[in-house]
Order: sequence, then C-alpha cells, then structure tokens
Amino acid sequence: MSLLEWLSHSKTRIRHDGVTTGLRESGYEFYIGMLRRLEPLKPDGENIFEKEWDLLVVLDSARVDAMQEVEAEYSFLDQPETLRSVGSASYQWMERTFTEQYADEMDATTYVTANHFADDFLEETDLFCLDSVWQYGWDEMKHTIPPRLVTDAAIRVGREHRGEFDRCIVHYMQPHFPSIPDPVVDPEQTADEPFDVQKLLWKKARNGSLDTDRLWDAYIENLRYVLDDLELLLENFEAETVMISADHANAFGEWGVYAHPNVPLDCLRVVPWYQTTSIDKETYSPPTPDRKPMDEIDMDERLQALGYK
Repeated sequence: MSLLEWLSHSKTRIRHDGVTTGLRESGYEFYIGMLRRLEPLKPDGENIFEKEWDLLVVLDSARVDAMQEVEAEYSFLDQPETLRSVGSASYQWMERTFTEQYADEMDATTYVTANHFADDFLEETDLFCLDSVWQYGWDEMKHTIPPRLVTDAAIRVGREHRGEFDRCIVHYMQPHFPSIPDPVVDPEQTADEPFDVQKLLWKKARNGSLDTDRLWDAYIENLRYVLDDLELLLENFEAETVMISADHANAFGEWGVYAHPNVPLDCLRVVPWYQTTSIDKETYSPPTPDRKPMDEIDMDERLQALGYK
C-alpha cells in the first residue's frame, strides 16, 4: 500500500469509526507496513517440497507453543521439530510454495484444501488432483469449513487414487479463527460487520476489550478440535511418512502484532513440524459430499467471516 492509499484509507476509517478508533487502526496499519520492510533482513523459509514426506497435514495458523501445550494429549505428536515457513500468511505461503521450480513435484501431488487462496495460485492442471473443499464445505452456522469435511475429502482421494500420486497435502482451516468449539463472540450480533468474525476478535484484543488469555483459550480449543479429527485421518489414509505442520502461525501480541499479517516475525514464520505415520485401517467411510454451487455473494460473506476482506 502506498502512502497516498494509506492516507485515503485513514480518512475513510476516521469518518466511519471516529477520530480515536480511526487513528488507532490507521496507526497499526502503518506500523505493520513498516515491519514488512524487515523481510530482506530475515532468513528465507524452507519450501515443503524440499522436505521428505508422503502426507503433509497443514493446520492453518498453528503455533509451535500451542502444539506443545497439547502434544501430550495426542500420541501422534511425539516427534516435535520446527520449520521456518516461507510465508506469514496463507496467500504468501502458497505464492512461495507452489512455484514453477517445483512443477514436477506438484504434478505428482494431491492437494485437499479448505483454504480459499488455493484458487488464486493454482489451476487443477498444476497438480495431480486439487480438491477445493472450501467451495462446497462452508458451514453457515460455524462461519468456516469444519475439519470433518476436509478429512472426508482426503480419505476419499487417498482411496480412489491410491498408488497414482506421490504426495498429498491436506490443508485444514483450524486452528484459524473463528473457533468452532469456543466462538468467543456471536458473529450475528455484530451490527456493522456481521460476518467479519476474525477481524472483530483481533481488533478487540488490540484495543484491550478482549483479554488475550481468553482468545488463547479459544484458539487452543480450536486446535484440539482439528487434532481430534486428524486422529481419524491417520487411521484411514495410507502414508509412510506423515508431517504435521502449518502454513504460518499466529501473533498474540508479539511486537504489538496480532493475527497473521505478512510480516517476517519469528512468531509467524516458525511453525510446527511433527513426524508420524498413518495406515488405512478402513475404520471409517466418508459420505458423498453435497457440492452446492457458490455464488459471488456467498464468497464475499465467507471471506469476511475468515477476516480476509
């Protein structure tokens, strides 16, 4: 964003939100822009295609310390390591992960994803198979894509195309807000932006009207929620080497930053990297999905709910 664009946005924000709130939010936006300038001073991340894995599970926005907090509860989280991600936000991670340099690897990779940025950076022909669960798996009540629909899609792909692809990436939206088991706020009661769930939470945390510990608790519960579903995937998908990681993490006040703007802070770039294995014991048969068409209005509302608009 240029200085002129920032000034224009600031004027609009002040008119809409008032002087105090408008200046505070514009100041934060300016600060984030300055932090982005640190990018050349930080080390590059590691592209996932440079690592060894058969199945890569991506937990959107998962932090290292959050995984450490719950790892004793899950037997498959017993080999903890870390990885420096190539991005601080999903779109940055995808832009830097799925590149021409790795075209051959991508051609033999299946990608099952709940993250909508996949459609901005990938064509179906770029991969062996692209299953965009976010297009048909949106839950109107939860304002996100529940993990079970991603698990179902991954199991279906794994069984229908077993032996045809080399690698599979399964990208869940959780623990990215909104938190399904602990939504913190009712998005339907926010008069101005009824679908803007995530931005509302982080804005409240920044201005002190929402306790960060309260937000952390909801985040941890959302992490448990997706890890519970991951247990089901790992006993219904055949893969010798499984890595559990994240596209990026989440800032909870480090350097005055919240959420995951594309700034190169370690709290956003250093992500979990757990190794395990999975065997298809055929303990579960996923149902056939209801692939309802999505119109443009639905798209805008969904992106707002996830804090992307």
